[in-house]
Amino acid sequence: MILTVTPNPALDLTWHVDGLTPGATHRVPAASSRAGGKGVNVARVLHTEGHPVIALTTAGGSTGAEFEAELTASGVAHRLIPVGAATRRSVAVVDAASGETSILNEIGAPLRPEDAAALVETAARLGRTARAVAVCGSLPPGIGDDDLGRMVGDLVGAGIPVVADTSGTALLAAARAGAHALKPNRDELESATGHTDPVTGAATLIALGARLVVVSLGAEGLVVVDRDRPPVHARLPRPLHGNATGAGDAAVAAIAIALAGARTVESVDLDLLARRATAWSASAVLMPLAGELSPEHAALEDEVAVSRMEEAG
Repeated sequence: MILTVTPNPALDLTWHVDGLTPGATHRVPAASSRAGGKGVNVARVLHTEGHPVIALTTAGGSTGAEFEAELTASGVAHRLIPVGAATRRSVAVVDAASGETSILNEIGAPLRPEDAAALVETAARLGRTARAVAVCGSLPPGIGDDDLGRMVGDLVGAGIPVVADTSGTALLAAARAGAHALKPNRDELESATGHTDPVTGAATLIALGARLVVVSLGAEGLVVVDRDRPPVHARLPRPLHGNATGAGDAAVAAIAIALAGARTVESVDLDLLARRATAWSASAVLMPLAGELSPEHAALEDEVAVSRMEEAG
């Protein structure tokens, strides 16, 4: 079983428009509404691909009730921590004309100390029975970097592979706690480390304690930076347009599978990891909603070009 942990879930609302004009009124089909947040999206991908998974997160208020009902209907195994704060909402507007997606993420209401403690303690307990744990997304008010670091550190100390997909000082905390893998995008990496070069930024996180860093670069693919092996660059040779909101989550699903299936992090096949994470990320762009892979993902994997960065020059 793979455990995903989503400290700051959201009820995702998605609208598709033929063309988005700022300041104009648009008539659109009914929005889709589903349980979301990065770790929930990762769990959806793993569930669809046949990997046993449990999605751990919180739910509260009327939006939390809708969140729980949809997640139950999805068939994804989950454990929800009831909280006093209402589950936040996230709005995505997909512009068919430009191929771009605009996103409005509510920050999220603060968690009570007892709610935050329950989430951290449950993650530690369930995580010890998992083959890998993915901790994903932002931290809501009420859960601090120290909480995240303790969660990651406890699991790492118990020998459980951990991949963290977060940002800001939380990303640094996960690195210091010894996360086996980190998955920032280019902007998140630069914001956390101050480095514009992805390999240099990843090396900074590795120096703090991380073992492996996968940096997503949008249309340029991704870079896998390992503590002891040369960096690997992977990219799809053609651009894809669609809804990119779940692309990073699909990549995290691929990383979690690689960690769960490897005897040690050192034995992970970096070329295979880079190829699959790139293909899954790209295939997610083709789908209307986050947490889904296009049926083309296996074919896309064959298209991905992988090179050692020494060779790429």
